[in-house]
Amino acid sequence: MPADPRLTSEMLVGALRRRVTDSGGFATVVAKGDAISGVILVQALEKGAFQGLFERVSNLDGGGALMRCGPSAEEGPEALDQYLARRRRSDPDLWIIELDIPDAERFAAGTIC
Repeated sequence: MPADPRLTSEMLVGALRRRVTDSGGFATVVAKGDAISGVILVQALEKGAFQGLFERVSNLDGGGALMRCGPSAEEGPEALDQYLARRRRSDPDLWIIELDIPDAERFAAGTIC
């Protein structure tokens, strides 16, 4: 049986950006990763306030899920910047996408998972 075709990271990021923009939000690529299989991190904001960082991970059925990662909002922007820099150093193929829209986690999960 042939493997299921999978969307590339670049396609998933593009779809997420369009969906957020079409819904009145703001989406930008902070760091571009590998077009085919780069890991995707979603930095969720609401009205400019950091809400959380989420990583797209594979699950057992071959699909994807979002997992909260990185520092909390209470740890401040410096902790977030340090975490993102560390992740990019260890994985230069990593995508970092910033979404500023209410319930950014839901938008991301509904699009890239």
